[in-house]
Amino acid sequence: MAEQVRKVAVITGANRGIGRATADRFIAAGWRVAMLDIDPAIDGVSVSADVFSICADVSSENSVQAAFARIGKHFGRIDALVNNAGTVVFKPLLETSLAEWQHILDVNLTGAFICAQAAVPLMHANGGGVIVNVTSISGLRASTLRVAYGTSKAALAHLTKQMAVEFAQYGVRANAVAPGPVDTPMAKAVHSPAIRADYHDAIPLGRYGLETELAEAIFFLCGPAASYITGQELAVDGGFSATGVGLPTLRRDASSNI
Repeated sequence: MAEQVRKVAVITGANRGIGRATADRFIAAGWRVAMLDIDPAIDGVSVSADVFSICADVSSENSVQAAFARIGKHFGRIDALVNNAGTVVFKPLLETSLAEWQHILDVNLTGAFICAQAAVPLMHANGGGVIVNVTSISGLRASTLRVAYGTSKAALAHLTKQMAVEFAQYGVRANAVAPGPVDTPMAKAVHSPAIRADYHDAIPLGRYGLETELAEAIFFLCGPAASYITGQELAVDGGFSATGVGLPTLRRDASSNI
């Protein structure tokens, strides 16, 4: 009996938060994993021969090409690419500098573009693969203080559709996952009690998501159960993107009628 080929996932922004939870999910399922992150301390760190970390700046074409060359040499294939690396600045539009705007687009949008260009030839050479881009509910609805972030994520959602259409001929599917507020280290650091209360008033499930819940959605889209899904954006947001006004009133009225 021929030895079963073990698939390879490449995850950017994998050192913490959703990226780390996603890497752990793939590892638990027996995938081999390349964890990319801009943190130089992780470069070359290997849990085993099947899991290793590479320092890479996704906004730099040279850095990405060097990283994917290492991945190709080490694993010889790529079956899934999760474009999770991202950055944010919390400022009003009129106070956001051009440099801040450009940096956020470079990381959140151009980074996914560069990584896809590097990954797809390796996917195609081995029969195809899957790309999952991590967008955001801030790309689905306007959010205060996130003009560059939200715009980059909205553009990434459209880039996902472009990828789905153009890469299908290479056997590559492309989808996006749009997280709602998630209890990541970044959210815990910048979300004040007032912001957390605002989210509670807008999310039907009434809580922040967990990193592992996002990882499960990403892993599903990379698996065979999602084999006929491409060009889609899945909001994993507790119902936030479906909500209009009046949720606190609805909750209050419902509780008084039970």
